[in-house]
Amino acid sequence: MTSFDVINPATEEVVRTVPLASLEETDAAIARASAALPAWRAVAPGDRARLLRRFAEAVDGALEELAALEVLNSGHTIGNARWEAGNVRDVLHYYSAAPERLFGRQIPVPGGLNVTFHEPVGVVGVIVPWNFPMPIASWGFAPALAAGNTVVLKPAELTPLTALRLAELALEAGIPPDVFQVLPGAGPVVGQRFVTHPDVRKVVFTGSTRVGKQIMAGCAEQVKRVTLELGGKSANIVFDDADLEKAAATAPYGVFDNAGQDCCARSRILVQASVYDRFMELLEPAVKGVVVGAPGDEATEMGPLISAAHREKVASYVPADAPVAFRGSAPSGAGFWFPPTVLAPVAPGDPAAVEEIFGPVVAVLPFTDEEDAVRLANDSEFGLSGSIWTRDVGRALRVSRAVEAGNLSVNSHSSVRYWTPFGGFKQSGLGRELGPDALDSFTETKNVFIAH
Repeated sequence: MTSFDVINPATEEVVRTVPLASLEETDAAIARASAALPAWRAVAPGDRARLLRRFAEAVDGALEELAALEVLNSGHTIGNARWEAGNVRDVLHYYSAAPERLFGRQIPVPGGLNVTFHEPVGVVGVIVPWNFPMPIASWGFAPALAAGNTVVLKPAELTPLTALRLAELALEAGIPPDVFQVLPGAGPVVGQRFVTHPDVRKVVFTGSTRVGKQIMAGCAEQVKRVTLELGGKSANIVFDDADLEKAAATAPYGVFDNAGQDCCARSRILVQASVYDRFMELLEPAVKGVVVGAPGDEATEMGPLISAAHREKVASYVPADAPVAFRGSAPSGAGFWFPPTVLAPVAPGDPAAVEEIFGPVVAVLPFTDEEDAVRLANDSEFGLSGSIWTRDVGRALRVSRAVEAGNLSVNSHSSVRYWTPFGGFKQSGLGRELGPDALDSFTETKNVFIAH
């Protein structure tokens, strides 16, 4: 296949036909990135910082254009798409401070002076998923560029349009040619070549656990660095002392945002048995109140799923005999729509309770006490995110320490802040993105001893 028809998931119309890179074109892009590396790593820290700030300002100037493009390509609501474009800008600004603060250390040793340097790893291959094409791309390329690496980025076949525009904006901002390239292509062609090409020294992948395992195994052949952000089955734990009204009102947005196509989605709601019935009474109007419709409409809170094939996968978790407690609404006609759906009662081992659905379907399970809540929350191969609702600060701390997940929030559903590290436990991934420490994964530490 040499090209791909990009489909608007809200209308099923072709937006654009995008050429797909061949193996030879991928090798050529990697060769260009490798050739551009020495000059880019030699750019003075202050100048590299200035270029990244210009890139951020170029993104800010094109914010509405990028948002409109994501609405067309991904079916994201216009409000979400604006936030996503703004996140790219903010992540670039954040890491524009890094080149001038990429400090090594002077370590006291006998017989001389010992210093360390953080040096770029080289060419970085970034493989981006279709669910959040803009921000997840920037979480890889911004710190990589800041640390002096060159980047070749492969967007998902379904959603390449904003990444292609970001590459144009980088050039317009003065980022030198071949330092940041976007290469649309098939995963088994472009993505796999990132894994096997010896000049690519690090792979950043966000996507399914199944593919992540394959990438990790492939990178082992060359002892190649890898960052993996994979699946999730996060728990939203509601204790009996919580603000039930707020917990129920916000629960739909913790799982149905982006139509549930979010690895941090709180797709299991665990509710203490003593308040289970009351919580369900409060949850129903909140779910039915989610505004599902045309993603370009300012009032819309949830858009369509990304494709017909993905809608079919999500629907398989809600067969005719599924225990549907209640559902929201969704448009009929063209578009890959699926209504917000609440399943209850659900047994702990049911597929809807343990597998990542990646759609607007949530399972509600009761628990007895704190120990039972932790047991249910940890009964998963994943460990990415989660929420804890309680007014008891001691309980919040105990449960936060006991739940096996990388990103937890108390009395909120926040998972990602660019100032703080993001990543998963168990089969949810390897390494951390964002925050002050992300630079470490894009650099090698060199130790130099100078004898007296």
